[in-house]
Amino acid sequence: MTQRDEEPRVIIRDKRRIDPISGTVREPAGEQPAGARTGADVPDRTAPGPAESWPAQGEQMSEHETVAEQQPAPGDDDVRAQLAERTDDLQRVTAEYANYRRRVDRDRQLVVDQAAERFAAQLFPIVDDIERARDHGDLTGAFKLVADRVLGLLDGLGVEAFGVAGDPFDPSLHEAVMHDTSGEVQVPTATTVLRQGFRRGERVLRTAMVAVTDPEGPATSADGAVVEAATPPGDGAPASD
Repeated sequence: MTQRDEEPRVIIRDKRRIDPISGTVREPAGEQPAGARTGADVPDRTAPGPAESWPAQGEQMSEHETVAEQQPAPGDDDVRAQLAERTDDLQRVTAEYANYRRRVDRDRQLVVDQAAERFAAQLFPIVDDIERARDHGDLTGAFKLVADRVLGLLDGLGVEAFGVAGDPFDPSLHEAVMHDTSGEVQVPTATTVLRQGFRRGERVLRTAMVAVTDPEGPATSADGAVVEAATPPGDGAPASD
């Protein structure tokens, strides 16, 4: 017996699940369909063979892998539908949050405005006393310093006084408590201011109390047109028989 006969034989079993040539999944041992190639039929790449056969097998595997990559996965449609649904939910939540922020900011500003107006209304009687003291010449010394601070509070709140003698009478701004007539005015005019009015922006907080002087002749409108006085029924017309 020679030394070569005594060496153990090397058996190579191909247990790969993917057939390197066809690219199909191999069936487990004992369940292989008829005509399927087994591991023994697969040539051993370590064994010597024609070199030109290996490039053909590599090209076949590359073509199979390329086709598999190009085919969409079965669950792509479901993923796209879920992504679109989540995107719509996110956009809706974002819009609702933006509307909520606007409502909160508007309500907060409304609360601030109401608080400022209530506080300013409590200072109006004090301001009236200050103005009466100013008219009598008593606004001096420490009292003037306090008065200036009170008026400064109104300025800080954005409240301004209005109502000056000579202003045209405006029912939305003035409260008429006295009336007389004069030929020196062409339109109803607030000739005497009995109490100042206050407003904050476009909102009137208190109307001005004034004495109104009406023109003696026919009243004119704001554009200068003469407004004829209404004639009472039965006056100025001859009675019919």
